[in-house]
Amino acid sequence: MTLRFATLLLGLCCLAFPARAELVLGVHPFKPATQLAAAFAPLAAYLSGALGQPVTLRVSRDYPEHVEAVGRGEFDIAYLGPSLYVKLREAYGPQSLLARQQIGNAPVFRSRIFVRADSPVKTLADLAGKRFAFGSKNSTMGHYVPRHMLQQADITVERLAGHNFVSDHVNVALGVLAGEFDAGAVKEDVYFQYEKRGLRAIATSEDFSDHLLVAGPRLSAAQVARLRQALLRMHATPGGRAALQAMTPGVTALVPVRDGDYDNLRAVLKALREMGVRE
Repeated sequence: MTLRFATLLLGLCCLAFPARAELVLGVHPFKPATQLAAAFAPLAAYLSGALGQPVTLRVSRDYPEHVEAVGRGEFDIAYLGPSLYVKLREAYGPQSLLARQQIGNAPVFRSRIFVRADSPVKTLADLAGKRFAFGSKNSTMGHYVPRHMLQQADITVERLAGHNFVSDHVNVALGVLAGEFDAGAVKEDVYFQYEKRGLRAIATSEDFSDHLLVAGPRLSAAQVARLRQALLRMHATPGGRAALQAMTPGVTALVPVRDGDYDNLRAVLKALREMGVRE
């Protein structure tokens, strides 16, 4: 190999994989920013080591800002809830999908609608005239899915005694336990955390594909492939497993994802729009 050819080859490699180019990991604000910074710092550190590039973390101010930032290409790696991903694709077109999270043995999750264990409420129909707690307005399992379940049971928000959007899933569970609400909805793993404290489920949703990561448009196809490989191998190393657990308790791996995994959620969001529910 001539010196000139070797120099050219080295230059091409550096263009494809810039040695110190900073990557930005964006996360939607499903918890307070300080908690998310602590939860996702291990992922940023893991990827920095795996890719040989610094990865910095940015938490968006709100859900719409996050979708817009991802759509405009402000992030190189973005973590998204399922409903945010569906909205992102509708607004900005196909995305470079990296992986989706798996809790336990499956990359899906469900919503539970529940009451206090001593409540006389047995079915969704019994919720007429009751006070209901949803999570964030943009939450897949805290609002959209349970809202659709209630609609299917002919329980509109107008038929409730009242409803509130609470900051996160934990506060929904605590609000029902404290008697502030007659019923609420959370993702299933949070329900299991508080079930023994005095909750009883009255309905469970179907399976929906879990949270996912997408790549931004600034990355080349080779960089996307390398990043995807690093994410899919996380569970095979101690550092990777620790980073997964820090993100969300119970996450066991990041696994392959395709756009069609979110088709049933698309149907739910479409049905809600047709019923006049704002997203």
